[in-house]
Amino acid sequence: MSTTEDIVKLRKRTNCGMMDCKNALEACNGDLDKATEWLREKGMAKAAKKADRIAAEGLVTSYIHMGGKIGVLLEVNCETDFASKSDRFSQLCKDISMHIAAANPTYVRREEVPAADLEHEKEVLKAQALNEGKPAAIVEKMIDGRLKKFYEESCLMEQPFVKNPDQTITDLINEAVLTIGEKITVRRFVRYEMGEGLEKRVDNFAEEVMNQAKGIAK
Repeated sequence: MSTTEDIVKLRKRTNCGMMDCKNALEACNGDLDKATEWLREKGMAKAAKKADRIAAEGLVTSYIHMGGKIGVLLEVNCETDFASKSDRFSQLCKDISMHIAAANPTYVRREEVPAADLEHEKEVLKAQALNEGKPAAIVEKMIDGRLKKFYEESCLMEQPFVKNPDQTITDLINEAVLTIGEKITVRRFVRYEMGEGLEKRVDNFAEEVMNQAKGIAK
């Protein structure tokens, strides 16, 4: 089990985010040295050092699924115009756009979830746990665990990448940071699905995109 003190120590060592440090310590049974290496192997420690730099260049890119049923507009920022014109950066933007089309995230990162939406989700999860007959004493811990699942489903940066579910979108971006050598930030996206909100025959276009993305990855 990781303690808050250990998480803070690891954050000071690596400059990584608190959640990344917590996950590293849990993966390494609380061993600070192993957790530091774990973060370095994933590229997070080096990528985090660039986190305070300014990223005001980049691309607005688009992805239209076959047949025009789903479309995505995405803004990804980097530090220089030179990097934004690189093949590696363009491929990253393309991969993230396709992922958004398939996985349909609601937010870029968990910090963007409105407080009212988060409180509503907590109330729903609490009611579910109590209806399952769980003891009140452990309900709060269960809510924390289920909120993690909520973030993984709703927040782009925490979703498993559709072409490689073993890595998250954060991992994918950190890999690109190591290759390109610049801070990279997903700023915003808009996803359109044809007929969304209208009464119509149900077609799972997102599943089509997901299958296509997995096929490309093979």
